[in-house]
Amino acid sequence: MTDPLLTAAPRAARDGQQWLIALDIDGTVLLEDDSLSPGVVDAVADAVANGHIVTLATGRSWESTVHVLEWLGLTPRYVVTANGATIMERDDSEATKYRRHIIETFDPTEVLTHIEQHLPDAHYMVELADGTRLFNQQLDDWNLSHANAHRVDIADMKGQQVTRVVVISEEHDDGSFNDFVERMGLHQVSYSVGWSAWLDIAPHGVDKSTALEQVRESLEIARDRVVVVGDGRNDMQMLDWAREAGGEAVVMGQAIAEVAERGSRITSSVEAGGVAHALAAIGVIAR
Repeated sequence: MTDPLLTAAPRAARDGQQWLIALDIDGTVLLEDDSLSPGVVDAVADAVANGHIVTLATGRSWESTVHVLEWLGLTPRYVVTANGATIMERDDSEATKYRRHIIETFDPTEVLTHIEQHLPDAHYMVELADGTRLFNQQLDDWNLSHANAHRVDIADMKGQQVTRVVVISEEHDDGSFNDFVERMGLHQVSYSVGWSAWLDIAPHGVDKSTALEQVRESLEIARDRVVVVGDGRNDMQMLDWAREAGGEAVVMGQAIAEVAERGSRITSSVEAGGVAHALAAIGVIAR
């Protein structure tokens, strides 16, 4: 991995070829209090002005993502949400200017039954293909105030076709929860554990990298002209995807070692403006 501050000659991007730049949101674009990382708005604007494609690849739902696009002034053709289970496509006829383009779903019955045996008192939420959210207990972090969120029993979540399952255990901290989930032995799903005791489950074989590969192919961007920036465990697959193709896999400075080792370079922390520093170091914007 290369520290951009120590890189004498970062690879230039001003050679007539576009880069596809995919940014995680939480811990990358946004700080914990939902404020923007220093310099990120100007850096994104400069990258777009230089002819590059900048988009978001997030674990958030579309409803929690659209306002971040607005804050950044972005209007990309595609946006990856729900950890790759939903790809949004630009459509000016829609109220939010986007429509659901590709949706991956699964029946959560088996995984909910399995996890419920281990975590009967946890917070559970599933997201349906149309963005509707079903939850068993209120949680502010889930943005459940909109009309398409409904409180139900866990039994009512089973048998649905969902894009994701989210489980939060207030009994665990980050480290103990990660070990707990590993011992739980989840199968036939893709999952990641967040900074808190937050478990995010997607359809088997689906993650940010699988969605970004579809986006890259649709946009006809070369495999080695991709940049991804992230900080969490749910970013590890997309970091591998970019690095292994000869692109740029940028890890935020505050990331844990398990994530940092997946990067081709480490930038500064989200609080210190890591995205802006990374895009400058790579050469898609001026230093």
